[in-house]
Amino acid sequence: MEAILSYDSDTSENSDKSDGGHYTATDLFAHLKPVDDTNSVSKTIALNSTPVAIPLEDVSGIKHIDPKTKEVKYNPKYDELYAPQVGPTNPYKTRQATAIRNSLAGYVEDAHVSRYAIDPTVDSETTSGTKMLGDSIALEENKGLTAFEKAKKRPEDKRKRHLNDDPSNIEGFIGPWGKFVDEQTVMKPNEEEKAELDEILAKRAKTVKDAYDYQGRSYLHVPQDVGVNLKSEYPPEKCFIPKKLIHTWAGHTKGVAQIRWFPKSAHLLLSASMDSKIKIWEVYNDRRCVRTYLGHKQAVRDINFNNSGTEFLSCAYDRYCKLWDTETGECKARFTSRKVAYCVKFHPEEDKQHLFVAGTSDKKIVCWDTRSGEIVQEYDRHLGAVNTITFVDQNRRFVSTSDDKSLRVWEWDIPVDFNYLISGDADGKLYIWDWKTTKLYSKFKAHDDVCIAAIWHPHETSKVATAGWDGVIKYWD
Repeated sequence: MEAILSYDSDTSENSDKSDGGHYTATDLFAHLKPVDDTNSVSKTIALNSTPVAIPLEDVSGIKHIDPKTKEVKYNPKYDELYAPQVGPTNPYKTRQATAIRNSLAGYVEDAHVSRYAIDPTVDSETTSGTKMLGDSIALEENKGLTAFEKAKKRPEDKRKRHLNDDPSNIEGFIGPWGKFVDEQTVMKPNEEEKAELDEILAKRAKTVKDAYDYQGRSYLHVPQDVGVNLKSEYPPEKCFIPKKLIHTWAGHTKGVAQIRWFPKSAHLLLSASMDSKIKIWEVYNDRRCVRTYLGHKQAVRDINFNNSGTEFLSCAYDRYCKLWDTETGECKARFTSRKVAYCVKFHPEEDKQHLFVAGTSDKKIVCWDTRSGEIVQEYDRHLGAVNTITFVDQNRRFVSTSDDKSLRVWEWDIPVDFNYLISGDADGKLYIWDWKTTKLYSKFKAHDDVCIAAIWHPHETSKVATAGWDGVIKYWD
């Protein structure tokens, strides 16, 4: 600093200042001024040792929020919420393009347009009255009032209530819950509505009547005029390969998941579908749908009759197993382990018809007692969801298949398996095998989608019913 102060200064000035003199701001920066103010060259030469530095970061301490942000994960301050927008603007956008808009044409504000208005061409001062233009009906209903004028409420506009605000009257106290004087809690239909309701009730009565024949027998009665002995207790000796399609049942709106013959006679066919409905069909005569069972909220996965066919079980993706009355369609009981049951099966023995097993999505087979509605046994050796259950060996054992690609054989009431096997197929084709020789006799395209079920008719040697995810049930011969 001493060297700078001594630069371009005479000796007398330096000696005076060094003797204790004080320097002013003019003296400190005098060397930075042009030597000759009249010289244009010296004017342009000036040294600024402390230029103004513009900070590149925002030092205001405000966190700027994007106006398009819909979620903020901290509590912003008022200044941050209502701070002006920052950042560069698009230099190629016009003023109209950068304006706030809520439509392609610009910013549209809510407005009320009346259906009538005063005629502006008529001078009310020179004429006796005003002239109205627009909807005359709306003008009459609103009595010429505009949207900004309030109409006076008439006494009849306010509905009267039955009031009893006396709290000492314990039995008759109503308080604010009194009904309106003209309120009708029970209403009778008019003549037109009554005729329509009578027609609907007549159709329902006819449907129920059609479920019984001229002798009062329900559709569960085994027919005896179809040319086949459906009451035979022995299966046919020979079995032939089906070659042609003889009938198609189409009534489900989504894929069919399972089909079951009516026990022993097989004169009825029960079907479960992904449309959450269960239907029962006639196999002979008109082959119509005789009843639809509604109760599940999601797709039905499996169904199974008891030995007599008077009841059947169903399981669906709504996590419920339900017990149905076949004839009346009544849901008699429901069971749930809070897991999806993929298959359900009654115990075949007559003295164990109150027990059924269900294979669930949590790798378990659960045994229920329909009398108590409780779980009495669990089998949990599978590593995947259980898909099917089949009783074998005079019903002393049952076989289960699973998503773990295994087949396990279980002792009834003993939760330990003693075998292992893999099997499976799902491509829409029907395969026919010989059980003893494992020879493939025939295969053909049965459905446009997955062929989920195939069952032989117990009394007719060459007939097979199949169901697929294409939503139809087919009958082959």
